[in-house]
Amino acid sequence: MVSKPKLPVMNDERKTSWNVESIEGVYNLPLLELVFRAAQVHRENHDARKVQISSLISIKTGGCPEDCAYCPQAARYHTHVKKSSLLEIEEVATIAQKAKENKVSRICMGAAWRNVEDNEDFEKVLEMVRTLNKSNVEVCCTLGMITESQARKLSEAGLYAYNHNIDTSEDYYKKIISTRGYKDRLKTLSNVRKSNLTVCSGGIIGMGEETKDRCAMLATLANLTPPPESVPINALVAVEGTPLADQQKVSSWDIVRTIATARIVLPKSTVRLSAGRESMNDETQALCFLSGAGSIFSGDKLLTTPNPPVNEDKLLFEALGLLPTEAYEKSKKPTIKETSPSLTPIKSRVKWSRPGHKIPRNMTVAREAKQKKPS
Repeated sequence: MVSKPKLPVMNDERKTSWNVESIEGVYNLPLLELVFRAAQVHRENHDARKVQISSLISIKTGGCPEDCAYCPQAARYHTHVKKSSLLEIEEVATIAQKAKENKVSRICMGAAWRNVEDNEDFEKVLEMVRTLNKSNVEVCCTLGMITESQARKLSEAGLYAYNHNIDTSEDYYKKIISTRGYKDRLKTLSNVRKSNLTVCSGGIIGMGEETKDRCAMLATLANLTPPPESVPINALVAVEGTPLADQQKVSSWDIVRTIATARIVLPKSTVRLSAGRESMNDETQALCFLSGAGSIFSGDKLLTTPNPPVNEDKLLFEALGLLPTEAYEKSKKPTIKETSPSLTPIKSRVKWSRPGHKIPRNMTVAREAKQKKPS
């Protein structure tokens, strides 16, 4: 007899409240039982044959001042990534059009910034959003921490979603990043929610965290009001030159378990099978789709890390009988609002936190990278 996980508490509004213990009970179910239950939840809330194809465009690469241990775009590490300035609007539009031709219905633009500044670059990004909105794709951005005023500007430009991952549990976060605070991550998500944008937030597994950290991350997301519409699950892609370069690859079973648990805990959200697919075989991906993954990222790269070729994804979809999701199947397309210059909000004056703790591993790798740089 298979034991069932501890049931979540239901409040008067019929919202499910999850704690770490109850999520661990789900995560640790026998794998086939977990996948079966996740598949049931998926079919109750989504079209199981539909998987959205998304594309990620790096509109500004490298040179980030953060010390995220997993990221090759951090300026302090010595990686293959070359710093580049913000792309031109026409170039982004061309990339997006090619993606649409490959059945992409959601495009996310990423910039290696700590936080958004109210300057010409941000105005340029707003114009990129307006341009892509007119091409009938779901437009998403991931630009770092943003204020409520900046989120409102993005919404008025026609943005559909804003991505800001919480990465891991609050406790383990302190072992991965020291240059920004966990609460600032949650504050950004709150600012996004206040601006009528859909929220995209997930995390990374395989960074050396424990099961309880994965479950705590999902508990944080599930208990947001409301939970994110989109939850990316990334498997660490260990990059030479970063503090996590020697981290052992996370197992396929852990990936499937995390996807399935996210599906059960966040039944209405789109769970996105994101970074790390390049090292997953077809069978692992098939189990992820069965367990509730409703999206993949297509294209040869995810910002700076490798991704399966488009043709391989097409063959996988054909083999599994999957169909690409059309844009805006779950909600209306946002309209572009023309704002008067006189009504433009004053520049945001927010001081994002810089925690006082240090991460010796990150500091050592950064110091060695500095020594390697030519004088």
